[in-house]
Amino acid sequence: MEDRWLSVDEIGDYLGIKRDTVYKWISERGMPAHKIGRLWKFKKDEVDKWVKAGEATTGKTEDQAETMLVKKNLKQSGGDNE
Repeated sequence: MEDRWLSVDEIGDYLGIKRDTVYKWISERGMPAHKIGRLWKFKKDEVDKWVKAGEATTGKTEDQAETMLVKKNLKQSGGDNE
């Protein structure tokens, strides 16, 4: 299993979201991220658990659609072990 730190761009690509959304989710939704110097880094398994727990959902229609897309992308990429 690969256990390396992912960058903002890499986690955005993995989730199928834009980098601006990654920063928004860090500040507004508590997306699990670690600041190393001036860079944000992510562990894929932490982000997977956070999404599956429903933490990416806020109740707004646009955000719900984006969250559903992320969950679909996770399932298709094999990140969903349920």
